[in-house]
Amino acid sequence: MLKVYLLLVGAIFCEVAGTMLLPVSQNFTKLIPTILLSIFYLTAFYLLTFVVNKLPIAIVYATWSGLGIFTIAILGYIFFKQTLSWQAIVGLFLIVFGVVLVNSFSR
Repeated sequence: MLKVYLLLVGAIFCEVAGTMLLPVSQNFTKLIPTILLSIFYLTAFYLLTFVVNKLPIAIVYATWSGLGIFTIAILGYIFFKQTLSWQAIVGLFLIVFGVVLVNSFSR
C-alpha cells in the first residue's frame, strides 16, 4: 500500500510541476517550458493509472486535487508573489484536513 501512495505523491508532484510551468510557458509560446509541462502532465496521468487500480477513484481524485491545490497555492505565493487572504489560507488548510479525513476513514 505504501508503494501506491508513493505513486500518488509522484503524480501530485508531476501535476504541480506541470501547473507551475503554465505561466512560464507564456501561452505555449516558450518551447522548453511547454515540452516540460507536457511531460509532467503525461507522467502524472501515467502514474495515476496505477493508483486507481488499487484505490477508489474518489479517494485518489480527492487526494490528488486537494493536495495539488494546496501545493500550487503555496508555490504560487513563493515563486510568483501571488497573495492569499487569510480566508483563502484557512480554506486551503481545510482542504488538507479533508484529504486527511478522507484517507483516514477509507478502506
